Amino acid sequence: MIDKIKLALSLLLLALGIAGFYLFEDKAMVVRILAVLAGIVASVAVAWTAPQGKQALSFFNESIAEAKRVVWPTRQETIQTTLAVIVLVVIMAAFLALVDISFAYMVQWIMGRGA
Repeated sequence: MIDKIKLALSLLLLALGIAGFYLFEDKAMVVRILAVLAGIVASVAVAWTAPQGKQALSFFNESIAEAKRVVWPTRQETIQTTLAVIVLVVIMAAFLALVDISFAYMVQWIMGRGA
């Protein structure tokens, strides 16, 4: 039960940090941003004390590590893939247009309105 209270307090601190941004609208932008950052830091600090918070934070750390291992395509690969997608879209659009025109012609022919 105490862990759930810690997580609720963590969410409350985060909400207070965000609310501080709007409550300090007459203050300098730096103060408003510091209010949000203080809320985030306090929220993470309280969440770190609960087991679920530790699991969530370790998940975020693992996600960051996994994102660093991603091999991004080169500029040439990106351009080639983009061109392939554009060509496929144009081909599919032409095909679907022909199918649509064919169905429209058949419906008019069946209904006796065709030429």
